[in-house]
Amino acid sequence: MDLYRSRRRLSIPKAIDTQTEEQLGVQEKRFRLFGVMRITEILAYFMVIVPVLLVIMVIFFGHDSYDQGNGFAKASRIIQIKPNVTSEDDSSLQRDQNPKDSVDVSLLGGLLVPGFNKDMCLSRYQSHLYRKASPYKPSSYLISKLRAYEELHKRCGPGTKPYSNAERLLKPKQTGDPEPEGCKYVVWMEFSGLGNRIISIASAFLYAMLTDRVLLVEGGEQFSDLFCEPFLDTTWLLPKDFTLANQFTGFAQHSPRCHGEMLKRKLINGSSVLSLSYLYLHLAHDYNDHDKMFFCEEDQSLLKNVPWLIMRTNNFFAPSLFLIPSFEEELGLMFPEKGTVFHHLGRYLFHPSNHVWGLITRYYNAYLAKADERIGLQIRVFDEKSGVSPHVTKQILSCVQNEELLPKLSKPGEEQHKQPSEDEEEGSKLKAVLITSLTTGYYEILKTMYWENPTVTRDVIGIHQPSHEGHQQTEKLMHNRKAWAEMYLLSLTDKLVISAWSTFGYVAQGLGGLRAWILYKQENQTSLMNPPCGRAMSPDPCFHAPPYYDCKAKKGIDTGSVVPHVRHCEDISWGLKLVDNS
Repeated sequence: MDLYRSRRRLSIPKAIDTQTEEQLGVQEKRFRLFGVMRITEILAYFMVIVPVLLVIMVIFFGHDSYDQGNGFAKASRIIQIKPNVTSEDDSSLQRDQNPKDSVDVSLLGGLLVPGFNKDMCLSRYQSHLYRKASPYKPSSYLISKLRAYEELHKRCGPGTKPYSNAERLLKPKQTGDPEPEGCKYVVWMEFSGLGNRIISIASAFLYAMLTDRVLLVEGGEQFSDLFCEPFLDTTWLLPKDFTLANQFTGFAQHSPRCHGEMLKRKLINGSSVLSLSYLYLHLAHDYNDHDKMFFCEEDQSLLKNVPWLIMRTNNFFAPSLFLIPSFEEELGLMFPEKGTVFHHLGRYLFHPSNHVWGLITRYYNAYLAKADERIGLQIRVFDEKSGVSPHVTKQILSCVQNEELLPKLSKPGEEQHKQPSEDEEEGSKLKAVLITSLTTGYYEILKTMYWENPTVTRDVIGIHQPSHEGHQQTEKLMHNRKAWAEMYLLSLTDKLVISAWSTFGYVAQGLGGLRAWILYKQENQTSLMNPPCGRAMSPDPCFHAPPYYDCKAKKGIDTGSVVPHVRHCEDISWGLKLVDNS
């Protein structure tokens, strides 16, 4: 009350002056207070924003040194964009795996080993980016056998002292330990077309593992131009100066050192074999009954004492190895899934060279990568002079459409002008068809059909063919490069159709772990096969020329009915094929 009265007694001018001074003082205090608060806010924002900026820099521009000195990279799982060409669905953001996980993917579940120069063989470390993960896993026993073989090859391979000592046995008037340092060899002789070479080498390698031998392959520069070295710090190529190399052309069924010929003449037995430094094994498609005794237990007992076995073959003879009692148990441990022998050994041995890998990846990325589904169609007509056969064309169309691999075509005028619904548009797919054939005739027919006519499913069909060589040219390097690239491309497809009897298709099927649809071979050109195709029992190739002999009973027998996992082939009634027991 007193203050109020004293204010009332002031004159008006003094009251105004006093009020103005008080207001100015308050405003000055507020201004100072506001300045202090502003600086505090700026500092607070700075303290919050700077760490966030540092985290962003680590994610997008961080260096290894920064990651090691700070905890940001280790404290979070950083997301990176990684291209995955196997499927567009998989090309979204993927979380980093630790280095061990990523290496396991590229090494195919332990089938392969690290340590190779990545730049020298790109396909070894990149193939998993283009192929779906295999449903078939290598057994731990197979992996241990491969590691043991690698050590043996490194110890006994070309350029080592044991190899030199063993080769010395092959030279005239030379003597030495017939089993120097435990190293024995099987030499695969270059023979037949590329598909036959690949499947026969896989068979020879399996035999080498079973008998503790080192596999060496003839092939020279062309072979190394097609394939990478499969074994670390050594080579599987037979040296050009190999002692017997100049005799290879003379090796035949009637050669003095041919295993079958010596049996025929009764020149080989338990004692005589000890003096032999080498034997020639004729296991090609034209081998005779004496040559086929190779698959008997008694003869395997003799052969194990010979340091060098020189083998000519164009067959996938693995099924008959499963019928040899001494191998049966070990093969069962190596391959619990019996029909995957070539699938595992093929992926282990055959890695495209950088030149061939370039052919593969460029074509895949240009024509196949963006498709929702990839269909492989391998067409091999053995009568090259017949040209395009109307019956083969009908057979192909019946197979791919009846099996719903490709959609049927709309009838003329049907749904040409009908507006598709949203569900129909969303449900349609882009399907890429990869055709391999020596001619362009079938490619042109399919391309024209699916260009000029809509499909009943509204799927868009792209037809592609990398090459058309006209006829098989095994002796030409570029021809073999293209052939190997096309086999591999077929193996990268989601579904595969192959031609009967063709080792080209067998290789693609086996590498991809695919159960292909097999176009049955037409007996003549006047009638259509019914059914046009059938599904393969397993991914493994067919053994075209197996023996039909019971070694114990010494009489003929149907070797396709001895054990449940060795059966007759789908495309060759007399052939043998490995299948799963189920």
